[in-house]
Amino acid sequence: MNAKIQISIDVIDLDEALDLARASVKAGVDWLEVGTPLLLAEGLHAVRAFRAEFPDAPIVVDLKTMDGAGLEAEMMFKAGGDMVVVMGQAHDASIIEQVKMAQRYGKQVMCDVMLCPDKPGRARQAQDMGVDYIIVHTGFDERNMIPGLSPLDDLEDVLAAVDIPVQAVGGLSVPQAIETLALGAEIVVFGAPLVISGQEFKAADPNFDRQLREIVAEVRRA
Repeated sequence: MNAKIQISIDVIDLDEALDLARASVKAGVDWLEVGTPLLLAEGLHAVRAFRAEFPDAPIVVDLKTMDGAGLEAEMMFKAGGDMVVVMGQAHDASIIEQVKMAQRYGKQVMCDVMLCPDKPGRARQAQDMGVDYIIVHTGFDERNMIPGLSPLDDLEDVLAAVDIPVQAVGGLSVPQAIETLALGAEIVVFGAPLVISGQEFKAADPNFDRQLREIVAEVRRA
């Protein structure tokens, strides 16, 4: 299995985030994500700190951009990010501007189709505008209000609509995350409930290191 494994670091303390990222790299995770809560808490400092600590690791910055897409992307790329996230609900102009900026810096754009009424259709449009990846995402608040919602509900339709890599995100169990690969996703993402505990944006398991090593091994065996 050649799938990429991504870890969403959604804690709000930079020291804790770096500890989790170190454990993640040691466990064999491929991509590190500066999650939205961490980015809001620590800003560009978090991206720079991740780049300094992990000079060779691909870094995803979960901007969730809705506007000002070119400027936001440029700041993240200059700070050391490799991939930024624009929302599918954003105007086409924002997606296009973020793609242009990524191309200028030799970086990449992910489009998150969370809450798009037609996720497969918007994913296809985003692909046509030049994004590199699609994220099928069930949001934290959404799934806590409506138990049972899952990105798996839309994954197969989105996969059928695009030719670029797709990832599914949003409270998936380890077996569910691995299932996304069987369905055709090329990137498996782990975050909540592994990285965050309930409603608290802090590490969920004191045995995070061991647990993550076991998860990575399980993905590699799949």
